[in-house]
Amino acid sequence: MRAIMTADFQIDAPMSARRIVVAMSGGVDSSVVAALAARTGAETIGVTLQLYDHGAAVGRTGSCCAGQDIRDARAVCDRLGIAHYVFDHETRFRESVIERFADEYMAGRTPIPCVRCNMGVKFTDLFRLARDLGADCLATGHYVRRVLGADGPELHRAVDPARDQSYFLFATTAQQLDYLRFPLGGIAKSDVRAIAAELGLGVAAKPDSQDICFVPSGDYAAVVRKIRPDAEEDGEIVDRAGHVLGRHKGLIHYTVGQRRGIEIGGQPEPLYVVRLEPETRRVVVGPRRALAVSAARLSEMNWIGGDPAGPLTAKVRSMAKPVPARLEGDRLTFEQPEYGVAPGQAAVLYAGDRVLGGGWIEETVAAEAFFEAA
Repeated sequence: MRAIMTADFQIDAPMSARRIVVAMSGGVDSSVVAALAARTGAETIGVTLQLYDHGAAVGRTGSCCAGQDIRDARAVCDRLGIAHYVFDHETRFRESVIERFADEYMAGRTPIPCVRCNMGVKFTDLFRLARDLGADCLATGHYVRRVLGADGPELHRAVDPARDQSYFLFATTAQQLDYLRFPLGGIAKSDVRAIAAELGLGVAAKPDSQDICFVPSGDYAAVVRKIRPDAEEDGEIVDRAGHVLGRHKGLIHYTVGQRRGIEIGGQPEPLYVVRLEPETRRVVVGPRRALAVSAARLSEMNWIGGDPAGPLTAKVRSMAKPVPARLEGDRLTFEQPEYGVAPGQAAVLYAGDRVLGGGWIEETVAAEAFFEAA
Protein backbone atom coordinates (compact mmCIF):
# COMPACT_ATOMS: atom_id res chain seq x y z
CA MET A 1 0.00 0.00 0.00
CA ARG A 2 1.44 3.34 -1.03
CA ALA A 3 1.97 5.72 1.91
CA ILE A 4 -0.29 8.73 1.63
CA MET A 5 1.81 11.83 1.14
CA THR A 6 1.63 14.93 3.30
CA ALA A 7 2.22 18.51 2.26
CA ASP A 8 3.79 21.50 3.97
CA PHE A 9 1.17 24.24 4.12
CA GLN A 10 3.77 26.69 5.49
CA ILE A 11 1.68 27.55 8.55
CA ASP A 12 3.10 27.82 12.05
CA ALA A 13 2.11 24.98 14.39
CA PRO A 14 0.03 23.89 16.15
CA MET A 15 -2.06 22.95 13.14
CA SER A 16 -4.93 21.89 15.38
CA ALA A 17 -5.50 25.59 16.08
CA ARG A 18 -5.44 26.55 12.37
CA ARG A 19 -8.10 26.71 9.69
CA ILE A 20 -7.54 26.02 5.97
CA VAL A 21 -10.06 26.84 3.25
CA VAL A 22 -9.67 24.74 0.09
CA ALA A 23 -10.99 25.91 -3.28
CA MET A 24 -12.76 22.82 -4.62
CA SER A 25 -13.76 22.45 -8.26
CA GLY A 26 -14.92 18.86 -7.99
CA GLY A 27 -11.80 17.46 -9.67
CA VAL A 28 -9.10 15.15 -8.37
CA ASP A 29 -6.50 17.89 -7.78
CA SER A 30 -8.51 20.07 -5.39
CA SER A 31 -9.92 16.95 -3.73
CA VAL A 32 -6.43 15.73 -2.87
CA VAL A 33 -5.52 19.20 -1.58
CA ALA A 34 -8.50 18.96 0.77
CA ALA A 35 -7.32 15.54 1.92
CA LEU A 36 -3.78 16.76 2.51
CA ALA A 37 -5.09 19.78 4.42
CA ALA A 38 -7.29 17.62 6.63
CA ARG A 39 -4.36 15.33 7.42
CA THR A 40 -2.40 18.24 8.94
CA GLY A 41 -4.89 18.39 11.78
CA ALA A 42 -6.11 21.86 10.82
CA GLU A 43 -9.83 22.53 10.54
CA THR A 44 -10.45 22.20 6.81
CA ILE A 45 -13.35 23.74 4.89
CA GLY A 46 -14.09 23.06 1.23
CA VAL A 47 -15.54 25.94 -0.79
CA THR A 48 -16.97 25.68 -4.30
CA LEU A 49 -18.04 28.61 -6.45
CA GLN A 50 -21.01 27.65 -8.64
CA LEU A 51 -20.17 29.27 -11.97
CA TYR A 52 -22.90 27.80 -14.17
CA ASP A 53 -26.59 27.06 -13.95
CA HIS A 54 -26.73 23.88 -11.91
CA GLY A 55 -29.43 22.22 -13.99
CA ALA A 56 -27.95 23.04 -17.37
CA ALA A 57 -24.53 21.79 -16.29
CA VAL A 58 -25.58 18.36 -15.04
CA GLY A 59 -23.77 15.66 -16.96
CA ARG A 60 -21.50 18.00 -18.93
CA THR A 61 -17.90 16.88 -19.25
CA GLY A 62 -14.74 18.95 -19.25
CA SER A 63 -16.20 21.70 -17.07
CA CYS A 64 -15.74 22.61 -13.43
CA CYS A 65 -17.70 24.19 -10.61
CA ALA A 66 -21.18 23.11 -11.72
CA GLY A 67 -23.67 20.25 -11.67
CA GLN A 68 -21.91 16.92 -11.16
CA ASP A 69 -18.72 18.71 -10.14
CA ILE A 70 -20.43 20.27 -7.12
CA ARG A 71 -21.83 16.88 -6.13
CA ASP A 72 -18.36 15.34 -6.48
CA ALA A 73 -16.83 18.04 -4.27
CA ARG A 74 -19.50 17.51 -1.64
CA ALA A 75 -18.99 13.73 -1.73
CA VAL A 76 -15.25 14.16 -1.19
CA CYS A 77 -15.83 16.47 1.78
CA ASP A 78 -18.28 13.96 3.25
CA ARG A 79 -15.66 11.23 2.82
CA LEU A 80 -13.03 13.37 4.56
CA GLY A 81 -15.41 14.53 7.27
CA ILE A 82 -14.99 18.23 6.55
CA ALA A 83 -17.46 21.05 5.90
CA HIS A 84 -18.38 22.06 2.34
CA TYR A 85 -20.00 25.31 1.22
CA VAL A 86 -21.27 26.32 -2.24
CA PHE A 87 -21.56 29.96 -3.25
CA ASP A 88 -23.44 31.10 -6.35
CA HIS A 89 -21.20 33.28 -8.51
CA GLU A 90 -22.79 32.53 -11.88
CA THR A 91 -23.71 36.15 -12.70
CA ARG A 92 -20.29 37.54 -11.84
CA PHE A 93 -18.53 34.78 -13.79
CA ARG A 94 -20.70 35.41 -16.84
CA GLU A 95 -20.11 39.16 -16.79
CA SER A 96 -16.42 39.23 -15.90
CA VAL A 97 -15.19 36.15 -17.77
CA ILE A 98 -17.57 34.76 -20.42
CA GLU A 99 -18.83 38.07 -21.83
CA ARG A 100 -15.33 39.51 -21.79
CA PHE A 101 -14.14 36.41 -23.66
CA ALA A 102 -16.74 37.06 -26.35
CA ASP A 103 -15.86 40.77 -26.58
CA GLU A 104 -12.15 39.96 -26.98
CA TYR A 105 -12.88 37.62 -29.87
CA MET A 106 -15.10 40.26 -31.46
CA ALA A 107 -12.19 42.71 -31.21
CA GLY A 108 -9.90 40.33 -33.10
CA ARG A 109 -7.89 39.37 -30.02
CA THR A 110 -6.93 35.97 -28.59
CA PRO A 111 -8.34 35.87 -25.05
CA ILE A 112 -7.17 33.77 -22.10
CA PRO A 113 -10.22 33.58 -19.83
CA CYS A 114 -8.52 31.30 -17.29
CA VAL A 115 -6.22 34.15 -16.23
CA ARG A 116 -9.13 36.57 -15.95
CA CYS A 117 -11.02 34.03 -13.87
CA ASN A 118 -8.06 33.62 -11.50
CA MET A 119 -7.66 37.41 -11.29
CA GLY A 120 -11.30 37.97 -10.44
CA VAL A 121 -13.87 35.35 -9.54
CA LYS A 122 -11.55 32.71 -8.12
CA PHE A 123 -8.87 34.58 -6.23
CA THR A 124 -10.57 37.87 -5.38
CA ASP A 125 -13.91 36.36 -4.39
CA LEU A 126 -12.48 33.23 -2.79
CA PHE A 127 -10.04 35.37 -0.81
CA ARG A 128 -12.90 37.34 0.63
CA LEU A 129 -14.83 34.19 1.47
CA ALA A 130 -11.80 32.51 3.04
CA ARG A 131 -11.05 35.53 5.21
CA ASP A 132 -14.71 35.81 6.20
CA LEU A 133 -14.46 32.19 7.35
CA GLY A 134 -11.42 33.07 9.47
CA ALA A 135 -8.99 30.91 7.50
CA ASP A 136 -5.24 31.11 7.95
CA CYS A 137 -4.74 30.43 4.22
CA LEU A 138 -6.50 29.53 0.98
CA ALA A 139 -5.25 26.34 -0.69
CA THR A 140 -5.84 25.45 -4.35
CA GLY A 141 -5.06 22.55 -6.67
CA HIS A 142 -2.90 24.57 -9.07
CA TYR A 143 0.38 23.03 -10.13
CA VAL A 144 2.75 25.79 -9.06
CA ARG A 145 5.08 26.21 -6.10
CA ARG A 146 5.10 28.85 -3.39
CA VAL A 147 8.70 29.21 -2.25
CA LEU A 148 9.71 31.22 0.80
CA GLY A 149 12.50 33.54 -0.33
CA ALA A 150 14.62 36.14 1.46
CA ASP A 151 12.07 38.86 0.70
CA GLY A 152 8.93 36.79 1.20
CA PRO A 153 6.92 34.24 -0.79
CA GLU A 154 7.85 33.66 -4.43
CA LEU A 155 5.89 31.95 -7.21
CA HIS A 156 7.76 29.17 -9.00
CA ARG A 157 7.03 26.65 -11.71
CA ALA A 158 5.75 23.23 -10.72
CA VAL A 159 8.21 20.37 -10.45
CA ASP A 160 6.30 18.51 -13.18
CA PRO A 161 6.74 20.69 -16.31
CA ALA A 162 3.89 18.92 -18.10
CA ARG A 163 1.47 20.08 -15.39
CA ASP A 164 2.90 23.54 -14.66
CA GLN A 165 0.17 26.23 -14.49
CA SER A 166 2.33 29.25 -13.64
CA TYR A 167 1.45 30.93 -16.95
CA PHE A 168 -2.17 31.27 -15.80
CA LEU A 169 -1.20 32.76 -12.42
CA PHE A 170 1.12 35.59 -13.49
CA ALA A 171 -1.42 38.18 -12.30
CA THR A 172 -1.28 36.89 -8.71
CA THR A 173 -0.37 39.78 -6.42
CA ALA A 174 2.19 39.69 -3.62
CA GLN A 175 -0.63 40.10 -1.10
CA GLN A 176 -2.51 37.15 -2.58
CA LEU A 177 0.63 35.02 -2.70
CA ASP A 178 1.16 35.65 0.99
CA TYR A 179 -2.22 34.00 1.69
CA LEU A 180 -2.25 31.27 -0.98
CA ARG A 181 -0.91 27.74 -0.71
CA PHE A 182 -0.26 25.31 -3.59
CA PRO A 183 0.37 21.84 -2.08
CA LEU A 184 0.57 20.04 -5.45
CA GLY A 185 3.42 22.06 -6.96
CA GLY A 186 5.99 19.48 -5.94
CA ILE A 187 3.87 16.39 -6.68
CA ALA A 188 3.51 14.45 -9.94
CA LYS A 189 -0.01 14.00 -11.30
CA SER A 190 0.32 10.22 -11.09
CA ASP A 191 1.00 10.52 -7.36
CA VAL A 192 -2.02 12.81 -6.92
CA ARG A 193 -4.29 10.20 -8.48
CA ALA A 194 -2.66 7.47 -6.38
CA ILE A 195 -3.37 9.42 -3.20
CA ALA A 196 -6.99 9.89 -4.25
CA ALA A 197 -7.36 6.18 -4.99
CA GLU A 198 -5.79 5.13 -1.68
CA LEU A 199 -8.16 7.40 0.19
CA GLY A 200 -11.12 5.97 -1.69
CA LEU A 201 -12.09 9.27 -3.26
CA GLY A 202 -14.61 8.78 -6.07
CA VAL A 203 -12.83 11.35 -8.27
CA ALA A 204 -9.54 9.42 -8.40
CA ALA A 205 -9.98 8.56 -12.09
CA LYS A 206 -12.05 11.59 -13.07
CA PRO A 207 -10.80 13.21 -16.32
CA ASP A 208 -9.14 16.61 -16.08
CA SER A 209 -11.23 19.66 -16.89
CA GLN A 210 -10.58 21.61 -20.08
CA ASP A 211 -8.39 24.74 -20.05
CA ILE A 212 -11.48 26.79 -20.87
CA CYS A 213 -14.07 25.19 -18.66
CA PHE A 214 -17.11 26.90 -20.20
CA VAL A 215 -16.18 25.64 -23.70
CA PRO A 216 -15.97 21.87 -23.06
CA SER A 217 -16.73 21.11 -26.71
CA GLY A 218 -13.83 23.28 -27.92
CA ASP A 219 -16.22 25.26 -30.15
CA TYR A 220 -15.28 28.83 -29.19
CA ALA A 221 -17.29 30.30 -32.06
CA ALA A 222 -20.52 28.76 -30.77
CA VAL A 223 -20.03 30.38 -27.36
CA VAL A 224 -19.26 33.79 -28.85
CA ARG A 225 -22.15 33.52 -31.31
CA LYS A 226 -24.59 32.79 -28.49
CA ILE A 227 -23.52 35.91 -26.59
CA ARG A 228 -22.91 38.20 -29.59
CA PRO A 229 -25.27 37.15 -32.43
CA ASP A 230 -23.55 39.50 -34.91
CA ALA A 231 -20.23 37.71 -34.46
CA GLU A 232 -20.46 35.80 -37.74
CA GLU A 233 -20.62 38.73 -40.14
CA ASP A 234 -18.45 37.80 -43.10
CA GLY A 235 -15.65 39.80 -44.68
CA GLU A 236 -12.60 39.70 -46.92
CA ILE A 237 -9.48 37.60 -46.67
CA VAL A 238 -6.58 39.69 -47.95
CA ASP A 239 -2.82 39.40 -48.26
CA ARG A 240 -0.47 41.87 -46.57
CA ALA A 241 -0.64 44.17 -49.59
CA GLY A 242 -4.44 44.31 -49.35
CA HIS A 243 -5.20 42.12 -52.35
CA VAL A 244 -8.48 40.24 -51.87
CA LEU A 245 -7.97 36.48 -51.91
CA GLY A 246 -11.36 35.30 -50.73
CA ARG A 247 -14.01 35.68 -48.04
CA HIS A 248 -14.41 34.42 -44.49
CA LYS A 249 -17.49 33.56 -42.38
CA GLY A 250 -16.68 35.66 -39.32
CA LEU A 251 -13.60 36.84 -37.43
CA ILE A 252 -14.47 34.58 -34.49
CA HIS A 253 -13.31 31.58 -36.53
CA TYR A 254 -9.70 32.86 -36.73
CA THR A 255 -6.75 33.60 -34.49
CA VAL A 256 -3.24 34.84 -35.25
CA GLY A 257 -1.00 31.98 -36.37
CA GLN A 258 -3.89 29.81 -37.57
CA ARG A 259 -3.42 27.85 -40.80
CA ARG A 260 -6.46 25.60 -41.00
CA GLY A 261 -9.73 27.02 -42.25
CA ILE A 262 -8.31 29.70 -44.57
CA GLU A 263 -9.10 27.60 -47.66
CA ILE A 264 -7.29 29.76 -50.22
CA GLY A 265 -5.70 27.67 -52.96
CA GLY A 266 -3.22 28.41 -55.70
CA GLN A 267 -0.66 30.12 -53.44
CA PRO A 268 3.10 29.45 -53.64
CA GLU A 269 3.31 28.95 -49.86
CA PRO A 270 0.92 27.88 -47.10
CA LEU A 271 -1.00 30.85 -45.68
CA TYR A 272 -1.38 31.76 -42.01
CA VAL A 273 -3.49 34.36 -40.24
CA VAL A 274 -1.12 37.29 -39.68
CA ARG A 275 -3.59 39.69 -38.05
CA LEU A 276 -7.27 40.45 -37.71
CA GLU A 277 -8.80 43.85 -38.52
CA PRO A 278 -12.15 44.15 -36.71
CA GLU A 279 -12.77 47.67 -38.06
CA THR A 280 -12.82 46.42 -41.67
CA ARG A 281 -13.72 42.81 -40.77
CA ARG A 282 -10.65 41.67 -42.71
CA VAL A 283 -8.53 38.59 -42.10
CA VAL A 284 -4.95 39.34 -43.20
CA VAL A 285 -2.94 36.30 -44.26
CA GLY A 286 0.64 35.65 -45.29
CA PRO A 287 3.47 33.09 -45.26
CA ARG A 288 4.78 31.75 -41.97
CA ARG A 289 7.71 34.19 -41.91
CA ALA A 290 5.16 37.02 -41.65
CA LEU A 291 4.33 35.77 -38.16
CA ALA A 292 7.83 36.59 -36.87
CA VAL A 293 7.66 39.13 -34.03
CA SER A 294 10.61 40.98 -32.53
CA ALA A 295 8.83 42.82 -29.70
CA ALA A 296 5.48 43.37 -28.01
CA ARG A 297 3.89 46.16 -25.98
CA LEU A 298 2.35 45.00 -22.72
CA SER A 299 -0.45 46.45 -20.60
CA GLU A 300 -1.78 45.82 -17.07
CA MET A 301 1.68 44.80 -15.92
CA ASN A 302 1.82 42.82 -12.69
CA TRP A 303 5.16 42.36 -10.93
CA ILE A 304 5.49 39.84 -8.12
CA GLY A 305 9.20 40.36 -7.46
CA GLY A 306 12.71 40.06 -8.81
CA ASP A 307 14.84 42.22 -11.07
CA PRO A 308 13.11 43.25 -14.33
CA ALA A 309 16.46 44.40 -15.72
CA GLY A 310 18.15 41.06 -15.12
CA PRO A 311 18.26 38.02 -17.42
CA LEU A 312 14.76 36.74 -18.00
CA THR A 313 12.72 34.53 -20.26
CA ALA A 314 9.24 35.14 -21.64
CA LYS A 315 6.39 32.77 -22.36
CA VAL A 316 3.71 34.07 -24.74
CA ARG A 317 1.46 30.99 -24.89
CA SER A 318 0.58 28.47 -22.21
CA MET A 319 2.20 25.57 -24.11
CA ALA A 320 5.19 27.52 -25.44
CA LYS A 321 8.72 27.26 -24.09
CA PRO A 322 10.08 30.37 -22.36
CA VAL A 323 12.52 32.23 -24.61
CA PRO A 324 15.23 34.79 -23.77
CA ALA A 325 13.93 38.36 -23.77
CA ARG A 326 14.40 41.74 -22.10
CA LEU A 327 11.91 44.16 -20.63
CA GLU A 328 12.21 47.94 -20.92
CA GLY A 329 9.17 49.71 -19.49
CA ASP A 330 6.16 48.12 -21.19
CA ARG A 331 8.17 46.87 -24.18
CA LEU A 332 9.19 43.22 -24.30
CA THR A 333 11.91 42.45 -26.85
CA PHE A 334 12.77 38.91 -27.88
CA GLU A 335 16.39 37.90 -28.51
CA GLN A 336 15.22 35.88 -31.50
CA PRO A 337 12.02 36.35 -33.52
CA GLU A 338 9.07 34.68 -31.81
CA TYR A 339 6.09 33.17 -33.62
CA GLY A 340 2.42 32.99 -32.73
CA VAL A 341 2.42 36.15 -30.61
CA ALA A 342 -1.07 37.64 -30.61
CA PRO A 343 -2.79 40.63 -28.96
CA GLY A 344 -4.95 39.43 -26.10
CA GLN A 345 -2.52 36.77 -24.96
CA ALA A 346 -0.37 37.08 -21.86
CA ALA A 347 3.39 37.42 -21.77
CA VAL A 348 4.70 35.83 -18.57
CA LEU A 349 8.24 36.57 -17.42
CA TYR A 350 10.56 34.22 -15.54
CA ALA A 351 13.98 34.20 -13.90
CA GLY A 352 14.81 30.52 -14.00
CA ASP A 353 11.81 28.79 -12.43
CA ARG A 354 10.61 31.90 -10.62
CA VAL A 355 7.65 33.84 -11.99
CA LEU A 356 8.51 37.54 -12.02
CA GLY A 357 5.18 38.76 -13.39
CA GLY A 358 3.84 39.66 -16.80
CA GLY A 359 1.28 41.59 -18.75
CA TRP A 360 -1.23 41.47 -21.58
CA ILE A 361 -0.02 41.76 -25.17
CA GLU A 362 -1.57 44.86 -26.75
CA GLU A 363 0.36 45.05 -30.01
CA THR A 364 3.33 43.41 -31.67
CA VAL A 365 6.30 44.60 -33.72
CA ALA A 366 7.06 42.60 -36.86
CA ALA A 367 10.56 41.22 -37.24
CA GLU A 368 11.25 43.18 -40.44
CA ALA A 369 14.38 41.25 -41.29
CA PHE A 370 12.25 38.17 -41.77
CA PHE A 371 9.69 39.92 -43.97
CA GLU A 372 9.88 39.49 -47.67
CA ALA A 373 7.47 40.44 -50.39
CA ALA A 374 4.38 38.29 -50.31
